[in-house]
Amino acid sequence: MMTNLIRKPSTLTLNEFVKIYGPVYEHSPWIAAAAYHSQPVCNIDTVEALHEQMKLAVVNAEDDARLDLIRAHPDLAVAKADLTQESSAEQAGAGLKECSAEEFTEFQTLNADYKKKFGFPFIIAVKGLNRSDILKLFRERIGNDRDDEFDMALEQIHKIAHFRLMALAGE
Repeated sequence: MMTNLIRKPSTLTLNEFVKIYGPVYEHSPWIAAAAYHSQPVCNIDTVEALHEQMKLAVVNAEDDARLDLIRAHPDLAVAKADLTQESSAEQAGAGLKECSAEEFTEFQTLNADYKKKFGFPFIIAVKGLNRSDILKLFRERIGNDRDDEFDMALEQIHKIAHFRLMALAGE
């Protein structure tokens, strides 16, 4: 089923489009701009079509741009971070703002160890997960190699973007 977006993207100017859809990929409005420029060749008026064009912009980007995209994401369960409104709501929804002292300490340790090992933050689409689920996956994934985690981070980012587009569609 195709889910229509509330404001039809093809009717927007580039500036309007980037203002609305730029935050879908964390601190990376260039992805929205690239999707916008895919018209009229591609339909971008449904969540699915727009998501595919945004993913394609990431796939076609240079490695440095993809790494910058991954690094644009915040650590999990940070006390005082410069979180976007979207990230703050997503982390709160997963209960990351209610961590026990032990959980908070473990998140901080894992965040530091993961960044030291891979050079970018741990990325996971937290929607539908709780703190225990996230910690379990964090512990498992820190044992992976960098290439696998790079690919996993991008996969999770695309999942987050899809959730954000669905929210913009009122779903």
